[in-house]
Amino acid sequence: MDKQELLVRTAFKLFYTRGIHAVGVNLVLAESGIAKKTLYHHFPSKEHLVEAAIRYRDCSYRAWLISRLEHVPAGRPALLELFNALSDWFHSRVPDIGHFNGCFFINASAEFGDRDNAIHRACAEHKAGMMALIRRHVDELSLSEGRTEEITNLTVLLKEGAISMAHVQGNLNAAFEAKGILENILNGYADE
Repeated sequence: MDKQELLVRTAFKLFYTRGIHAVGVNLVLAESGIAKKTLYHHFPSKEHLVEAAIRYRDCSYRAWLISRLEHVPAGRPALLELFNALSDWFHSRVPDIGHFNGCFFINASAEFGDRDNAIHRACAEHKAGMMALIRRHVDELSLSEGRTEEITNLTVLLKEGAISMAHVQGNLNAAFEAKGILENILNGYADE
């Protein structure tokens, strides 16, 4: 692993577990064992390092989730598998993405609330990418455009709500509760 990657991984781990504003550059340097000059060679500011950590998490999280969804048929099975994957994450059973500490993108965007901020925009891009991934599977259901939009939005809201419930309230069963809601709704559409 090169020094730039080590800095990003170390920064991500610290930002995710302690919060971005709570972690100073000196702590990242101490944890990574890399010199300050090297850090500023790769990242002109802490915000650039935060952006890189967000991009790193986006890539690792997206790769993990896509891999999970590829193990089942597209469409309904993949939409339901999404919540099985979330449950594994909530229970910290996913070494690829580490211990569950809520959604890094929600946490980071809360610390950088200005929607024009590059960090906030990077978090929004991640969420849009997740919505697009879900939409691809909803498209496989061959519903009307209105229903497709409705199921996409519902699935995203259930996903985000489950993450929030698991983190904020400690409800580690939230993914399965959300999965049950989605399954009941999909069953209702099948009966139409």
